[in-house]
Amino acid sequence: MKYDVVVIGGGPSGLMASVAAASKGRKVLLIDKGDKLGRKLAISGGGRCNVTNRLPIDEIIKHIPGNGRFLYSAFSIFNNEDIISFFEGLGIALKEEDNGRMFPVSNKAGDVVAALLQRIESLGVKIWTNSPVVTINYTDQAVKEIVLKNGTIIPARSVIIAVGGKSVPHTGSTGDGYAWAKKAGHTITELYPTEVPITSSEPVIKSKTLQGLSLRQAELSVWNPKGKLIKSHKGDMIFTHFGISGPAVLRSSQYVVKALKKFNTKTILLSVDAFPDQNEEELFQQVNNLLKTDPKKAIKNVLKGFLPERYLLFLLEKAEIPLEITGEHLNKQGLRKFTSLLKRFPLEVNGTLSIEKAFVTGGGVSIKEIEPKSMASKKKKGLYFCGEVLDLHGYTGGFNITVAFVTGHLAGTSAAVL
Repeated sequence: MKYDVVVIGGGPSGLMASVAAASKGRKVLLIDKGDKLGRKLAISGGGRCNVTNRLPIDEIIKHIPGNGRFLYSAFSIFNNEDIISFFEGLGIALKEEDNGRMFPVSNKAGDVVAALLQRIESLGVKIWTNSPVVTINYTDQAVKEIVLKNGTIIPARSVIIAVGGKSVPHTGSTGDGYAWAKKAGHTITELYPTEVPITSSEPVIKSKTLQGLSLRQAELSVWNPKGKLIKSHKGDMIFTHFGISGPAVLRSSQYVVKALKKFNTKTILLSVDAFPDQNEEELFQQVNNLLKTDPKKAIKNVLKGFLPERYLLFLLEKAEIPLEITGEHLNKQGLRKFTSLLKRFPLEVNGTLSIEKAFVTGGGVSIKEIEPKSMASKKKKGLYFCGEVLDLHGYTGGFNITVAFVTGHLAGTSAAVL
């Protein structure tokens, strides 16, 4: 059988592209090298599937630091509200949680995957799993055919590359699409891990003093070697055996990667602010007043519950304050030093975990070579890209999946009308 549109990759963008193309009445073939479709979707949002984010478009763009502005045209055609309507139309009731995150009411990613697959099936999309693609062949101007590992050649008029980046490889994202894009004449911008835990060789990490300790709503700041602030992010974080992780850390990771490269340095300074909603003087007065309420009690006991105990004891030690000293015997200089550490505990970091351990891939097919309203290649007629294979990336919180669904919809719709 001849197909009008061939979609390579059964992740979020590929599934959406298949639905969009088939909805236009086209014969669509969806190829995936794995044995199961929607694997990345099934584990997203901690297994609950954060299908999109309901923040206003301008805010969503701000949460896509990797070339988000490129998506203004796409969002004018299909956006987050359209994603919500699409899933509700499939019978998936959604609910809004903190910071605009949208989840299925059932809290089951499997329900989202099943609804998408049911829709694909009802539209008559042909599915080939366990079918690795070796290459795509092109003429001088256009797409020609797809070659599978088993030797099958599929003539193609429209091909959508939706194979993801290099992150979370066990879901099938192993960077296959970059070679096919390069063969078509596309530029692949440098790949790097984003939304990934950060590593450190600092004594506090190596000694595992704080391993497993969580800080709620702390602010993590990334500084350049000249002491200038690069970026700050507020959120939860956790100390690990290799460094730090948690939402605030994941969002800061790409700035660490870029700074290490830009300044050609082995380490970058981060600072942790445990009380981002108070300035240092307010915090000093608050701690001072607490000590005055019970001046004969050991400082470690007076401040119990003020912040996690292990962090409290660690910072008191860093400030060279004896744990048994009472409030009446503590000098103001020691208290100032302690307060300063509450606001800016320094941590030298030396990188991140690998791109395979990252939630998202930074870099990819250059967006300068992609038509923003159609996701069409500017290099070869009939070639389209969507999802993480493109040089687009957002923070966690429903932003990357929004990019996948929006670009997938555009690619599928455009390929269908070629």
